[in-house]
Amino acid sequence: MSTSRSNKLRTLLKNGESRREESALPPSAEPAEASDPSPAAPAETLNSSLQKLLQEPRTIEETRIPQPVLADLALKNLYFGGMMRGGRIAQAMHLHFSGVVEPILRGLKADHLVEVTGGSTLNPASYQYSITNKGGERARELLERNRYVGPCPVAFRQYIGVIELQAQNRPLVNEADVRKALAELVLSDEIVEAVGPAVNSYESLFIFGPPGNGKTSIAKAIGTSLLPGNVMVPYAIFEDGQIIKVFDPETHQAMEPAEVQPVGAIPLDGRWVRCTPPLVITGGELTLQDLDLAWSDTNRFYEAPFQLKANGGMLMIDDFGRQRMEPRDLLNRWIVPLEEGIDYLTFHTGKKFPVPFETLLIFSTNLNPKSLVDEAFLRRISHKLAVDDPTQSQYRAIFIDVCQARGIDFNEQTFNYLLGRWYDEADRPMRACHPRDLVKQIINFAIFRGETPAMTVDLIDRAARSYFAELF
Repeated sequence: MSTSRSNKLRTLLKNGESRREESALPPSAEPAEASDPSPAAPAETLNSSLQKLLQEPRTIEETRIPQPVLADLALKNLYFGGMMRGGRIAQAMHLHFSGVVEPILRGLKADHLVEVTGGSTLNPASYQYSITNKGGERARELLERNRYVGPCPVAFRQYIGVIELQAQNRPLVNEADVRKALAELVLSDEIVEAVGPAVNSYESLFIFGPPGNGKTSIAKAIGTSLLPGNVMVPYAIFEDGQIIKVFDPETHQAMEPAEVQPVGAIPLDGRWVRCTPPLVITGGELTLQDLDLAWSDTNRFYEAPFQLKANGGMLMIDDFGRQRMEPRDLLNRWIVPLEEGIDYLTFHTGKKFPVPFETLLIFSTNLNPKSLVDEAFLRRISHKLAVDDPTQSQYRAIFIDVCQARGIDFNEQTFNYLLGRWYDEADRPMRACHPRDLVKQIINFAIFRGETPAMTVDLIDRAARSYFAELF
């Protein structure tokens, strides 16, 4: 995030806070499994500023979450957990026991909402807590208003600070990095040389061209191999009395923690998960509603939209132009985020607030770009990448790679027959996906006929006839 974008976001937040009283309403989200521990990031992998911001909170004040919210969360964790030791409650909330959770439990006990039923007097973390009748009634009241049970959320301000620092320290890629990432794809030098600058800009990329030539594969290679890891993702965010659930196991892949943290390492905040770069791919099913906070009337919590989950990673809109909306409407939704690095989300109450937009946004389509976008919007897309049909030499290289991967000997004579009979005579364009699909068909037919899969004219004809069937 550039300095100007960062300053603008902070100014917007400051103005918003000056008009708002601090809210102490309980959060809204869904239950989380208490057995899902947060992988702690080894401190040496993070820069000093980020380490400081992610240092484990040792007091209630350092959590930046209102004490009543913490108390409500502890009570609901205990309500679902039955009898729990104090240390186990702290683990479920991903908070320090003696500095944060123990004082909260003492307050709940003083209010006769929980009671101690056992444990060693020498170790408060071993105290066994159970919920009282009064506490059960209180917990049920809270669950009527929200159903979040699990790790404590992080303050929205802290989330912004972490996103900004990660953006400022994002490493750049070079040609060797790009070639390594795309090594399994047969691509022209022009494509390889265009990918690197697009990744380093970390803004937007428009990939277009005929279907089946690797547009999605290129985007996935970018997301999995060219974006930096150690992306810190919170389980949830607390803002204006509400919780936004962010961590999604389907989107965020937790990195394995170090078995032994270095001596003297700074204990890091367990409310964050160290992840590989988030890779979010959505296609024709995307709607404008998917790009705003999702409120659940049943669970009474918010789910983060795609672009918020993709912060620090990549958001790909595949099959662009086939969504259930006009392309212009979808493109207009991205004008402000692309230009300012800031997005705006809205609570169901109508409150709108700015959030950082730090994701590489990729559009991919096999439709004619001129029918989808106008010149004005194309100027806002930093990089464009045409992925055309492979040349004959590229097609041959792909076919050889596929044969080798499937354990089939490549036959030059049969390959030339394939080109003449099923491409030249039919005036059919070659696609990068054809070798993979044809070899798969060869194997299927060979197995059915009780033969050893091989590149024979007979099996090529059977495979091509099935694969290139004229449907109309």
